[in-house]
Amino acid sequence: MLTRTAGGVLVGRRVRLRPLVDSDFNEWREVRERCRDWLLPWEPGPPGVPPDLVGDWRSFATRCSSRAREAKAGNAYGFGIFVGDRFAGEMNLSSVQRGPFQNGYVGYWVDRALAGHGYVPEAAVVMMRFAFEDLSLHRLQVSVVPRNSASRRVAEKLGLRHEGVAVRYLQINGNWEDHIRYAVTSEEWDAGRHDWLATWLA
Repeated sequence: MLTRTAGGVLVGRRVRLRPLVDSDFNEWREVRERCRDWLLPWEPGPPGVPPDLVGDWRSFATRCSSRAREAKAGNAYGFGIFVGDRFAGEMNLSSVQRGPFQNGYVGYWVDRALAGHGYVPEAAVVMMRFAFEDLSLHRLQVSVVPRNSASRRVAEKLGLRHEGVAVRYLQINGNWEDHIRYAVTSEEWDAGRHDWLATWLA
C-alpha cells in the first residue's frame, strides 16, 4: 500500500514521486530529447517558445527552485515519477486554490518507452491520496486535448468523471485547443478509495 516518506517522497507499489533536483538534469534531458515528438504536441505554450529548455542546466535548476518555493507556499507540487531508480516522467499538481474552491489541476507526462504499463495511473492515485488526505483539497481536475488518446486513457482507466469539453481552453503550440475536462472530488475519493488503492497500489 501507499507510504509517504520523509523529504516529500510519495511511494506507490511500483512508482515513487519526488521533487526533481538539480542532479536529475541529465536523466530528465535525455528523456525529454528522446521523446520530444511524443511530448511537445500536447504541452502548453505560445508559438515558437519551447516549453522546456532541455539543453540548459541553469534553467532546469531555476525550475526546480521555483517548484520548491511553490510547494513551500502551498500553491503547487511538482514531482518526478521514478520506476525503481529510473526517471519516467512527471506528475504535477498546479494552481492550488484554497478558500471556497479547494481545487487543484493535475498534469502528467511519461517516457514513451514506459507508456502503457500503468505507471501513470498508479502515480495519479498516489497524487490523489496526497491531495485529498494530506492537503485536504476538495476537487482535482485533469484537462486533456481530445486527440491525445494516451492521456485520455489514464483518466478513463481511473474512472474520473467526464465533465464535458471546454472550448478553446488552453494555448498549445500557439493554437487555442479544446480540452476534455475530467474531475474527482473528495467525496468520490472517499467512496472509491478502497477500489483505487486495491487496483493500483496493493
